[in-house]
Amino acid sequence: MKPIWIVDDDQSIRWVLEKALARENFATRSFANVREASAALDHDSPQVLVSDIRMPGGSGLELLQTVRDKVPGLPVIIMTAFSDLDSAVAAFQGGAFEYLAKPFDVDKAVELIRRAVDESMRGEQTWDDRVADAPEMLGQAPAMQDMFRAIGRLSHSAATVLITGESGTGKELVARALHRHSPRANGPFIALNTAAIPKDLLESELFGHERGAFTGAQAMRQGRFEQAENGTLFLDEIGDMPFDLQTRLLRVLSDGQFYRVGGHNPLRANVRVIAATHQNLESRVRQGLFREDLYHRLNVIRLRLPALRERSEDIPLLTRHFLQKSARDLGVEPKRVSEEALAYLASLPFPGNVRQLENLANWLTVMAPAQTIEIKDLPPDLGPTQVGVTDLAGGGSGVIGTGEAGLPGGASINGISAATHPASAAGMPVATAVAAWEGGLRTEVARMLRENAADVMDELARRFEAAVIREALDFTRGRKVEAAERLGIGRNTITRKIQELNLEP
Repeated sequence: MKPIWIVDDDQSIRWVLEKALARENFATRSFANVREASAALDHDSPQVLVSDIRMPGGSGLELLQTVRDKVPGLPVIIMTAFSDLDSAVAAFQGGAFEYLAKPFDVDKAVELIRRAVDESMRGEQTWDDRVADAPEMLGQAPAMQDMFRAIGRLSHSAATVLITGESGTGKELVARALHRHSPRANGPFIALNTAAIPKDLLESELFGHERGAFTGAQAMRQGRFEQAENGTLFLDEIGDMPFDLQTRLLRVLSDGQFYRVGGHNPLRANVRVIAATHQNLESRVRQGLFREDLYHRLNVIRLRLPALRERSEDIPLLTRHFLQKSARDLGVEPKRVSEEALAYLASLPFPGNVRQLENLANWLTVMAPAQTIEIKDLPPDLGPTQVGVTDLAGGGSGVIGTGEAGLPGGASINGISAATHPASAAGMPVATAVAAWEGGLRTEVARMLRENAADVMDELARRFEAAVIREALDFTRGRKVEAAERLGIGRNTITRKIQELNLEP
């Protein structure tokens, strides 16, 4: 094995690390400045490089860049006595394996170096990272193979389909696949979450309205049925549709005609309808909350998406896929997962289903210290001592599709929203979650300041307000009055903010 290189102008630091590593049978080679280490890289390379960040004649960050150019993949640990945010961010952005603040515990430093050695000996990643060419849906479990076969059988049909399954299993992805492989593939695919639209607006959203049909209707507007002409209309969370609107939907499905709100002339609807719900529609029919005749109209072909715990053999495949996708979105090297960590993840119940797993992969891409993820790198609430506390279900989307990646805090990096950070919806202690939130925010502030962004305070304030109001509206299923009450603001205020921040559905 190659030696560990130590680069530091402080002789005492070099001596301490040399002795500590020698006790662990690691060979070492030391340099007093960046120039000597850079010159040595022209002829040789270490197993791991440990470098101070501030030295006369050159910085550890410059050496880090040299390593990236000359020896890609070499783990570099950056040390510094100046534990400031900018240094930490710059080190990680430069591709550092880890950031070690002085004074450090020698045993912890040796353990970190040992992990870096293990990482370097694993070699380059061998699994496929062609994320852009990945299939639209992934799954080797029998239940998913049955789903793929059903989509194939329906590829020549325009029959109405009802997709059932728990939240986070990817019902919209199945609907998109059904459309993409149908005779209507060249037509539009229009999706509408019926639970996210207030009752008084849902009718207009579905069927459109004529000018003057109600206060504020200053122009004619097409509804989703017209927008989906010759294509597919996906009605998500159909179980939450108001009872009186169910009657209008039933008429469209039965005779193919509808009226805009305030209209008098019938319009023809040449649309395939795919509906989805996480609820038990049979139970809602018995309770009088859902029309039985509409249920039978929708339930022509029924597809049930399995929960992730029912297809645990797919967890390793999906984990690798999401780590690659997250790395591509952030522009970083994809991380790997040890076999032990994959086996552990496959044993978890994942109540948030695939959406939860995707959020976890986003978190690990940003927060895991090593390039290879071990069990101890998982969020605290997912560790072996917290197996019972695993509710990470947060924002994001889809079985194997796109979604919003999660970061700690209320800030965002490269457009990644912190509202979906797994710990924010899990059993993490409040103090820890708050610290992560503040840390993520400071990171974003530092980035904006370095890039000389304009109106930093106003921009962050807008994004903060948008995240808070959007989350409140999601929680109340789009009910603005209830959202305003829960946030402690006035009704007029939330209406104005929704308009200003362009948060209308």
